[in-house]
Amino acid sequence: MDYNNFNYTTIVYHSIQIEGSTLTELETQALINEGFTPKGRPLMETLTVTDHYAALKFALKQAFLKRKITLDLIKDINSVVVKNTGNLYNTIYGTTDQVKGLFRKEDITDGFTFFPGFDKVESLSADMVIKINEIMKDPLTVSDQINLSFDAHFMLFGIHPFYDGNGRTSRLLMNYIQAFYNLPLSVVHYNAKAAYIQAIISTREKNDITIFRDFMSNEYEILLKHEIDKFEQMNKH
Repeated sequence: MDYNNFNYTTIVYHSIQIEGSTLTELETQALINEGFTPKGRPLMETLTVTDHYAALKFALKQAFLKRKITLDLIKDINSVVVKNTGNLYNTIYGTTDQVKGLFRKEDITDGFTFFPGFDKVESLSADMVIKINEIMKDPLTVSDQINLSFDAHFMLFGIHPFYDGNGRTSRLLMNYIQAFYNLPLSVVHYNAKAAYIQAIISTREKNDITIFRDFMSNEYEILLKHEIDKFEQMNKH
């Protein structure tokens, strides 16, 4: 079995579980690896899986090519995330075709926090990109590289620039940076969703990025140990 592909399906599975998917891990693997559509599952969930997998592969390819992080790159990733599930949003400011990776034109909330007004999305996103690129210009330790990936994840999630796919896109930006530096790819485990949300809230309330970094570092450690153990067990058969 190809370990990279094995790891990619794990990343996709946990990410879509956080978003409410009902597909099992085996169903997710069969869909990605064999193209087997799970019976009795909503079509939207199936499309979410295949789109997320395509977006992950796209992000990793861009990292391999050393494509610079720009607003266009982030929009491109989001457009693949919602390629087959995105909608048209009509507002007084015009129509937004989410499939094109366009920023939202309305204020939004996800139930546990409010996000910046839509009129601030462009400038906040641009500032974030500048900050990330300034950091990446200098030689970084492995610890610095990992923290940068976590920080980018947190910053993009906090802006929530899109109508949909913000969590998935934020986690893929994290994976992009990790792949850029040839680091193992991290994941937020679905059973840690409550702690994940709380880490985001606490980090914002206390303005202390170490809270989110500590949470993600713990997830990173769990993933590396679990995936290595599971892969070794599978290869014994």
